[in-house]
Amino acid sequence: MRNQRSVKQEFLRKWITGLRRYSCDEKKNMSFLERKKAIKLSADIAMASTRDKTTRWSQALIANASSSGDTLTGSSKNNSSRSRKKMLMMRRRRPKVKSAKKEMSASCIAKRLAEKRTRKLKNLLPGGESIDEGCLVEETLDYIESLRAQIEVMRYLVTASQLIINPYP
Repeated sequence: MRNQRSVKQEFLRKWITGLRRYSCDEKKNMSFLERKKAIKLSADIAMASTRDKTTRWSQALIANASSSGDTLTGSSKNNSSRSRKKMLMMRRRRPKVKSAKKEMSASCIAKRLAEKRTRKLKNLLPGGESIDEGCLVEETLDYIESLRAQIEVMRYLVTASQLIINPYP
């Protein structure tokens, strides 16, 4: 693993480059939601590219951004059609019919609980659906470490900007 400080510096450099690209490419009068989306997208891409495609979650973030043509205005059609499809899928589901309760062993309950938690974890991790259980924990820990670095860099940036705006509190 690389030095955490150099990871943060590289993330910050790539994030600022991405933010500049969006501010130059897009109209100057961005709405709050467009600005929020640009910040998140550039932070995600910067975080993923900092990993040099060495993890599946970073590959998934970059692939999602490039496959959806994710610009500030271009992805709204894809997202709305995806959400419509998702809503239709949810409507088609039939309610489960409750059957008589069966005696379940502790090992069966533990196995179901572990499977449920594994599914939830796979849904939280970008590209997690395609990751096997053996690599899932390692990928998740790496993703969490990258998110922590991203949060620290963003906190530093906010603190620095506050000091510039109001140098004498």
